[in-house]
Amino acid sequence: MLRLSAPGCERLLQTPSFDAEFCGAEANVAVGLAHFGVKVDMVTALPENTIGDAAVNALRGFGVGTEHIIRCGDRLGICFVEAGAGYRPARVLYDRAGSSLAEVPAGAFDWPRALEGADWLHITGITPAVSRKAADATLKAVQAARELGVKVSCDANYRSTLWRYCESPIPIMTEIVKGVTLLSAGADDFEQMLGLAGQADDYVSLFEALSAEAMDTFPNLQYVAGTVRDVRSASSNGWSGVLRSRAGVLRAKRYEIDHIVERIGTGDAFTAGLLYGLVNGKANQEALELAVAAGCLKHSIPRDLARMTLDEVEGLVSASSVRVRR
Repeated sequence: MLRLSAPGCERLLQTPSFDAEFCGAEANVAVGLAHFGVKVDMVTALPENTIGDAAVNALRGFGVGTEHIIRCGDRLGICFVEAGAGYRPARVLYDRAGSSLAEVPAGAFDWPRALEGADWLHITGITPAVSRKAADATLKAVQAARELGVKVSCDANYRSTLWRYCESPIPIMTEIVKGVTLLSAGADDFEQMLGLAGQADDYVSLFEALSAEAMDTFPNLQYVAGTVRDVRSASSNGWSGVLRSRAGVLRAKRYEIDHIVERIGTGDAFTAGLLYGLVNGKANQEALELAVAAGCLKHSIPRDLARMTLDEVEGLVSASSVRVRR
């Protein structure tokens, strides 16, 4: 989609101009993986016009393959972003109705061809929230991946303002997650999208309980991941992550982030780091540390895309201090 951001900390109704960038949860992960040297292709639907051309060129510029993108429809979805500051949280408004992705038929994608030679398929819960057609296309993608032996990663990413066409996303997401290998989810995701709820004194304990229940409910799951965020203000957070496998729960190093430039896209950077580790056969703890470090660094980068190198991420994992690199 196209992201239009109010510059600096201006409000949406205050600013006379917007900064523009192509982005989207799956696209953010694709760009992050490409930056880490992983061969990755984007599968989506874009309009056959100048805006669509620009989106394709932007992906190509980051090293993301585009041969499986379908060109159809009349418009690209848009989101409007207002940065948070102090005790004022960031704000995101979506304008995605009638977009190419919302209107593309579920059978339009050639999944056997798109998934040929792939190790993983990554999806999010945002795409099925856009429309019933997009939800059907997502389910077909997951089913095709499972039939072809391709592992599936899903970042649940519950967006209450997008789920408009159905009473509850639970039946849709439950069917999708039946085919998922790696699920990334927070407390709201577990409850609102999978119907799994619980109580605990702290988030890590809650994650341990909900992730265990998710693995019991969905036997196909091999991993459940989550970010751990301690929000002191819009500008200052504690940051870490957890990963459950069939062997148990792992916790990553915690980072104190006292000057947040951009919070949006940090979960996607986390996912890119985790997938990089799993694709390259890293031990689970090492993959988790890479994921959390990538997400930590993303807090310092404006807008959605994680413009960082693998060396920078690995350097943060191993560094005892942040020093100027000369």
